[in-house]
Amino acid sequence: MTPTDAQIWDWLAEVPDPEIPVISVTDLGIVRDLRWEGDTLVVAVTPTYSGCPATAVIDLAIETHLQARGVVRVRLERRLSPPWTTDWLTEAGRAKLTAYGIAPPVDGTAPDGRSGRAARLAGGSNLVIACPRCGSAQTERVSQFGSTPCKAAWRCRDCLEPFDYFKCH
Repeated sequence: MTPTDAQIWDWLAEVPDPEIPVISVTDLGIVRDLRWEGDTLVVAVTPTYSGCPATAVIDLAIETHLQARGVVRVRLERRLSPPWTTDWLTEAGRAKLTAYGIAPPVDGTAPDGRSGRAARLAGGSNLVIACPRCGSAQTERVSQFGSTPCKAAWRCRDCLEPFDYFKCH
């Protein structure tokens, strides 16, 4: 019996991101589409960025998880256009990041072109990042580089706790 698309989406929601296992590949918004081509399930995946070191692990996890659910033939299709943006994170995913101690990206701050990206890289942003632990807006960036390439290191001035911020891109 062929599973429904809804069942497949539910199964994909069980596949954790290997770098941030509290969120799933569907929470990230990287699973873009699925379709059947004969008896083969084709799953379109957009990596968070083209050099993401977790891409191969994510692909294997998706394929393995679906096969364990009885989908014998799975083909993954890498979809690079449009490029992934943090605006694709689900609200549930954002809430899970916060509960895990990672500040989610600020809505609407994903780059929309070269000028936005250049301003952020040059420090030309007035973003207020709330502390995921105490909620304070009194935070500061410690480093543009965090525990993974997609995160930056921040610190709360009120509770003094360090935290990661999921960078916008």
